[in-house]
Amino acid sequence: QVQLVESGGGLVQAGGSLRLSCSASGRTFSSYTMGWFRQASGMEREFVAAISRGSGLYYRDSVKGRFTVSRDNAKNTVYLQMNSLKPEDTAVYYCAAGPYGGITRPMDYMYWGQGTQVTVSS
Repeated sequence: QVQLVESGGGLVQAGGSLRLSCSASGRTFSSYTMGWFRQASGMEREFVAAISRGSGLYYRDSVKGRFTVSRDNAKNTVYLQMNSLKPEDTAVYYCAAGPYGGITRPMDYMYWGQGTQVTVSS
């Protein structure tokens, strides 16, 4: 099993930046696609970004050019650097680990963190 813990969320003004971290334990970290999802109040969980087992990068259109996902396998950690934040980025952000290669759907992921709140004020 894999346990994931997100950190780095908080309050930020529009245009600001945050860096989220997701620390994993319990399994071979490098064998998993690592994804970021978010869920705004009253909305469905949506794909944000992911880095595959082969280090391919994937982003939803609305965050391209603003967010960067990366991983450090030696540290069992995945990051989401978020720049030029907008109020519509406000959500609980979840880290997830997927063992089978799927990228953009929640069903592609087996393990989930508890989430970290990101609030962007205007």
